[in-house]
Amino acid sequence: MEKKDFHIIADTGIHARPATLLVQAASKFNADVNLEYKGKSVNLKSIMGVMSLGVGQGADVTITADGADEADALAAIADTMVKEGLSE
Repeated sequence: MEKKDFHIIADTGIHARPATLLVQAASKFNADVNLEYKGKSVNLKSIMGVMSLGVGQGADVTITADGADEADALAAIADTMVKEGLSE
């Protein structure tokens, strides 16, 4: 299992557009990918799950990936986080 912490810096947090991009990035992989925030964990391949967390600016989230391509999945998601200005 791969695990990485992110600090959200975007003014709007993880809102609809970046959430969609994160879901799309996670969905390219076979690994189980989860987003954890405030003790709750949701499937990062589910747009409704991600939106239900209401992740705002300044939040600390953890993304875990478990499966054959877990390292690649986490690298792609981390790249999306930085590229979209969600995290540093």
